Amino acid sequence: MKKVYVNIAIGFFTVAISVPVFAGITFGDPETELGAMTVSGALRANYQDKDYGESASDQKIKFDAAILNVAYESPDWFGQFQYRCYQYDKFCDFSTLVQAYAGYRLNATDHITVGLQAIPFGPARYWDSSFYAGINNTMGLQDVLDLGMNYHFEMPTATQVDLAYFATDGGNYHGTSKDSARYTANVVTSSDPLKTNLNEKNMWMARVDQDLKFLSTDDLKVSIGGSYWYSEIENKKTSADGNRNTWAVFNRIHYKNLNVVLTGGRQSIRNKDTLSPASSTLGSFDSEYDIANKGYLYTVDTSYTFKNVRDALNVTPYVVLSGFNKKEQNFDDSQRNIVGVGWGYKNISLYTEYLMSKNDPFVGGTGDSLAVGDDGKWNKLLNVMLIYNF
Repeated sequence: MKKVYVNIAIGFFTVAISVPVFAGITFGDPETELGAMTVSGALRANYQDKDYGESASDQKIKFDAAILNVAYESPDWFGQFQYRCYQYDKFCDFSTLVQAYAGYRLNATDHITVGLQAIPFGPARYWDSSFYAGINNTMGLQDVLDLGMNYHFEMPTATQVDLAYFATDGGNYHGTSKDSARYTANVVTSSDPLKTNLNEKNMWMARVDQDLKFLSTDDLKVSIGGSYWYSEIENKKTSADGNRNTWAVFNRIHYKNLNVVLTGGRQSIRNKDTLSPASSTLGSFDSEYDIANKGYLYTVDTSYTFKNVRDALNVTPYVVLSGFNKKEQNFDDSQRNIVGVGWGYKNISLYTEYLMSKNDPFVGGTGDSLAVGDDGKWNKLLNVMLIYNF
């Protein structure tokens, strides 16, 4: 079977690995009422070696992305802005707004944020330590940024709670696709008239994260939590509204320099579509693909950080296991497993990782891989990402 590969450049930089964060250029003083604005950025270069059962022609080092960050900080107010410019064939042939939000601190622990921001779903914005990310990122559950409001508060019982409402997704920006020039994987209007034409709106979310102090010591920290996501799915073809009911539970274990994060949950989408009631079309990074509406998801992330190995060099090996077990009969399950090492030295970061995937649209698969599946064979990818932060 001939494969139609989805062209993709994964677009985030995980903070789970112990790499330095640099301030860029700062104007003002964050301790004053006027506050301070910081401008920073990053440049990325990428090398990939694909083993998809066919010869690959892109085994070369190439420019990947330029990132602009603007941050504001004062005693009461804070905010973040980020825009990214990617290169597939030429510079900035795909670019997108990633985040743009403002926040107000109610006290030392509680705050409200409004704007395009990360949703409070799963253990954190990033569920694992890799650069490429587990399959749940492609599913639109991990590293998701939508437009809305989030209220974060903490209780004396070491309980952190987020209550959020998101009116809509992050939007479509500059690219060649009809509605998929976006950072987050959202349901989209497909360019194929036989595919779904969906819009997600009125997203309500809640997350509770509890530290288990009775298990904690100076070296050991353990926490558990859960999150829930309900939204309306507008079907523009049938003029009917379906919904999403998705939940995830998670467990963090931190012992000295060892980190383990376990995440599991269930995805359920009712799209009210006549032609495709079992799958929905998603779009991200200027590509579109289908996803099964119902199934169980998991991510297992294990990492260990060797700090200051030599001078300021930090080294973090990691293993990520992730999958989507679909409920629809005759839909093949998807998996993406990653073994890698993150290197951080001053303002330079390097990720070297090896991916093994099947039924994965971003690793040797097709636009149907996350739905019905493809040929079910294991595809392999060597991914090397060099990041210069300034």
